[in-house]
Amino acid sequence: MRCPFCNHDDDRVLDSRATDDDTAIRRRRVCNRCGKRYTTYERVEGEEALRVVKKDGRIQSFDRRKILSGLMTACEKRPVSSEDLEAAANRVHHQLLSRGEREVNSNEIGQLVMSELHKLDQVAYVRFASVYRQFKDLDEFMIELRRVIGGGGPGQPGA
Repeated sequence: MRCPFCNHDDDRVLDSRATDDDTAIRRRRVCNRCGKRYTTYERVEGEEALRVVKKDGRIQSFDRRKILSGLMTACEKRPVSSEDLEAAANRVHHQLLSRGEREVNSNEIGQLVMSELHKLDQVAYVRFASVYRQFKDLDEFMIELRRVIGGGGPGQPGA
């Protein structure tokens, strides 16, 4: 494992444990050269078998890092921990793998991400939804905002 700070390849594992959802092993490491600490995650291979069908019909390999990146962007400057984001990305990935299908529509992935964000942080959810759903005007945005305020789930009417 290469240190993300100094790129040295000599480190040691300080702590190793399963993630809360048991889909990965979290390893806390320290670089033997610069002394900085960092975290790595070990997962079962399987992403290669999963392919994503994009809106325009293109097909590409599934990349869990894109899910995590989208979650991180939506939650930027919000009180959501990196562990919560990792767990949400793991849940999305696990749900997709558990279907047993080789191809998944990008829309389905977006819906799963929105569902996770709705549970984590409503502001992050609205941020993601505004980009993902490509609201055409302020009225569409306000309808979604009212759903969130009213307690409805992603894409569902409020209470």
